[in-house]
Amino acid sequence: MKIAIIGAGMMGSALAFPARENGNEVALVGTPLDRDIIETSRKTGRHPKFERDFPAGVKYYQFEEWREAIEGAGFVIGGVSSFGVDWFLEEVLAKMDPALPVLSVTKGLINLEDGTLISYPDYWQRELAKKGIKRTINAIGGPCTSYELVYHDHSEVAFCGENTAEIRMMKEAMKTSYYHISLTNDVVGLESAVALKNGYALGIALTIGLVNRANGPESGLHYNSQAGAFYQATKEMRKLLAVQGADEDSTNIGIGDLYVTVYGGRTRKIGILLGEGKTYEEALDILAGVTLESLVVSRRVYKAVVKKAELGQLNLSDFPLLCHVADVLDNGKDAELPWDAFTFDRTASRIQGE
Repeated sequence: MKIAIIGAGMMGSALAFPARENGNEVALVGTPLDRDIIETSRKTGRHPKFERDFPAGVKYYQFEEWREAIEGAGFVIGGVSSFGVDWFLEEVLAKMDPALPVLSVTKGLINLEDGTLISYPDYWQRELAKKGIKRTINAIGGPCTSYELVYHDHSEVAFCGENTAEIRMMKEAMKTSYYHISLTNDVVGLESAVALKNGYALGIALTIGLVNRANGPESGLHYNSQAGAFYQATKEMRKLLAVQGADEDSTNIGIGDLYVTVYGGRTRKIGILLGEGKTYEEALDILAGVTLESLVVSRRVYKAVVKKAELGQLNLSDFPLLCHVADVLDNGKDAELPWDAFTFDRTASRIQGE
């Protein structure tokens, strides 16, 4: 089978490894922002941010060549970041044969005016329908970082989609001895779970920076505060995912994804900087050029929760960590977590023996 990947960022490019190593023909297509990546890959056979060569036989295309790249493909993988959602919609999805299956690895949610959170597959399908185009879009979710996938670390993910036959076909094409794939029709639940983890991982990472601020970075990692924030994050995620109608498996995948995101990647970096006392602007300057999707999802989910609270559908007090992250990002609040808001009292109303 031929698999075309559009988007040569780290995750899109990492998926070329299991795709090619499972015996498929693979075409890696860069967006207009990926020109240097494609040129480097053509010359060296390696993504500039990876420490391993692409599998032999991967072919590289600039975006102007995307129609040639997808010709004869069994399906297309969308590897754009959340900042490229509308670009992918207009430049690829709206111009591609609606019968060609799509598997998206883009993570995020969009908040509607009434506080409803929808997934990117849902958003794309709605917008395409306005153009008279009917297609379903599948997606990947799960605890899998790009650089570890390249190193063949065992990775457990799920493919979700309304069309069971399509996602089963995609699993057969992509599974390897190290890339393990579950299947679910719970698109909203899975996509919500793996998007929410970005915002909550940022909240947990604040604790790492706070320890550095109090004791110096040479003091090493301290796990009590991380675990306390992780507990609160999972509690809030479960409440939000219940609203989203997520099933148990999708919720558990989101928690697994939260774990891996706290321990590596861009979200961890921004959280540490903010925890150390850097202002939002200072942290952005330090991480200039880094795609920070966690900031987008944090703000969108917070706005959705506020709206739901205004409508009497949620209690804002149930989401102190989410609210704190929003305050740190947009109101200049110090990163120190509101620990008292995380505690609870489930004791009986009467003291035993009275």
